[in-house]
Amino acid sequence: MAGRKIRDEADARRCLRAVAAAGGDAVGWSRAHGVDARSLRAWRMNLDRRGTGRSQALQVVELVVTAPVRPVAARYMLSVGDVAVEFDDACSGETLARVVRALRTC
Repeated sequence: MAGRKIRDEADARRCLRAVAAAGGDAVGWSRAHGVDARSLRAWRMNLDRRGTGRSQALQVVELVVTAPVRPVAARYMLSVGDVAVEFDDACSGETLARVVRALRTC
């Protein structure tokens, strides 16, 4: 499970100094200290770029994956006598038509 995100440049520099003092294993250090290793790596890459002069202003935009929003699906039930057919919004019109045709033969 990922740990906390790096808050800002100062936090990133503190963490990177601690990683270096611990022997340089950023992933192991991150796990041991509850820090998201991907966040720390992104900050390290951006700080390194600044040092080479490729980027003067340090701006980090971190994208975080979220669970997709799933709408509550409606469920339908058609009941005639002792026969019941259930379907939801994912059922295609063609499938529903085939089921109705099959039921008409009964």
